[in-house]
Amino acid sequence: MSQSAKKPKPFSMIREFHLADWFTLGNAICGVGALFATITYIQVQDITHIYYACALVLAALVFDVFDGRVARWRQQSSLLGRELDSLADVISFGVAPAVIAYGVGMQGLWDRIVLGFFVACGVSRLARFNVTAEALSGGSGKVTYFEGTPIPTSIVLVALLCVAAAMGAIGPELWGGSLRVLGGTLHPLVLLYALSGSLMISRIRIPKL
Repeated sequence: MSQSAKKPKPFSMIREFHLADWFTLGNAICGVGALFATITYIQVQDITHIYYACALVLAALVFDVFDGRVARWRQQSSLLGRELDSLADVISFGVAPAVIAYGVGMQGLWDRIVLGFFVACGVSRLARFNVTAEALSGGSGKVTYFEGTPIPTSIVLVALLCVAAAMGAIGPELWGGSLRVLGGTLHPLVLLYALSGSLMISRIRIPKL
């Protein structure tokens, strides 16, 4: 190996992070925390952990809002930051809401299929945005609208489940009950996740605030 070859510097990637990227990581950490809280609820059946999970998704949304504001304030953005944002959003607003739904009782075969569809739609929505952002900006560098509902809108589903938990409408008491469809169980409430996912991958134009 040539002596002139540069050795990788420790923590070199961290040094490339902008201030906004740390807020994005906060988003991801909150999403992971929501997953842990839901798993703990499944293990111990203490409803407090569902409240923790929902609160952490809300905290993730706060971080998600602030990372964009900080990036604009500092006038610093990068491809790394955009990819970090997408990965964090998948965890916090895709996987976490789906796992919370599973935790509160949507555990049937068809429920799992719908929840998998919801996460797949969220991933697809973010991937489409990343590859079309330049075209959507019209060369100005600023995207003026989204195609499909943004994945953080899943916070509405999380809020709904939090209310259901507070009212004791989870598990066997889940709103809408359950149905047997082709040998599998479907909780009609899970269809809201199917609707949310479908809206994400739609061509509906949503103005970016």
